[in-house]
Amino acid sequence: MNVLVINAGSSSLKYQLMDPDTGVVLAKGLCERIGIDGKFTYKPQVEGKETLKAVDVAMPTHSEAIQTVLDALVDAKNGVIGSMKEIDAVGHRVVHGGEAFNQSVRIDENVMKAIEDCIPLAPLHNPANITGIRACEKVMPGVPMVAVFDTAFHQTMPAKAFTYALPYEYYKNDKVRRYGFHGTSHKYVTGRAAAMLGKPAEELKIITCHLGNGSSVTAVDGGKSVDTSMGFTPLAGLPMGTRSGDLDAGILQYLMNKHGLNIDEMLNILNKKSGVQGVSGVSSDFRDLEEAAKAGNEQAALAVDMFNYGVKKLIGAYAAAMGGVDAIVFTAGVGENSVSQRLDIASGLEFMGVKMDAEANNCRGKEAVISAADSKVKVLLIPTDEELMIARDTAALCR
Repeated sequence: MNVLVINAGSSSLKYQLMDPDTGVVLAKGLCERIGIDGKFTYKPQVEGKETLKAVDVAMPTHSEAIQTVLDALVDAKNGVIGSMKEIDAVGHRVVHGGEAFNQSVRIDENVMKAIEDCIPLAPLHNPANITGIRACEKVMPGVPMVAVFDTAFHQTMPAKAFTYALPYEYYKNDKVRRYGFHGTSHKYVTGRAAAMLGKPAEELKIITCHLGNGSSVTAVDGGKSVDTSMGFTPLAGLPMGTRSGDLDAGILQYLMNKHGLNIDEMLNILNKKSGVQGVSGVSSDFRDLEEAAKAGNEQAALAVDMFNYGVKKLIGAYAAAMGGVDAIVFTAGVGENSVSQRLDIASGLEFMGVKMDAEANNCRGKEAVISAADSKVKVLLIPTDEELMIARDTAALCR
């Protein structure tokens, strides 16, 4: 079975064609600057096929972008499939499903209406996701399509975890609550962790740490998300690349009054000029920060320390919330690749049964047990694969 995985942005579209049963990727790439001066990248994962990098292609809308992808996939010289009939289904990443969806679903008009109803909760992302779905429907009529939601995995959180201490009518009438994000990634690494430990996820308490430019930590008890660090929006939780993470809301009023900022300007600062970039004054990239810290930049060192400290606190809090923890998982850009940050985060957690193996931890980008053999809590490095998770959910609903 072949599944085309689509992640549509407002002017971009990422894609992968893969076999969900084997995880084999046939081709992947990116359509950029849709509606401007389209750039197309195509990377066939089959020997002897030619890669195309940022080729100029007219893409006035997402429909032309999808058609460009399909043309490349079936191209007589560099294609990876013989015809469109070999694409059995399409899986779409959708950022926000609100409370309407606690799992992936086959797309029909009722589903599309529900996704549209969630636009106020994700005004930048859901409209782009809808555009991608409509474009595929136009170019690929009759091919089954599935929506896979970033928020769905976290719909198992209990009310005590997702409710904000605001007047309750804001939840009842306006749906203000913790939703959480990165759910597809947290779900994928939970499944892999259970496989690595040789136990069903239903028997495990796992803390998954998706650490990168966007970061979130999730408590997974019995295979279900019971708490997560992102909130009503992805702005909450840890300090990230450019996002502030949690802060005292009174700061907004103070800075807005003092500097004459409106709410849009303030939110732009919190989303795009804060986080480790704001603290360090150097970069939003943790690799740059580590180099700057080694060179003696105290603000860069502080930014990294703040981030690591935030992750450590969440691990402790979620272990307490679940009444214990069997495994801690590191994933995503920082989690998969920063040897020093993983070690720093785990340092000091010996009291709860964490014991790292420095040599085992000295690896990047591959599945590994990085805790000591006698560590009561296993620490795992698991590269995330959201596309494979989307493909598998799609396949399960379309066979």
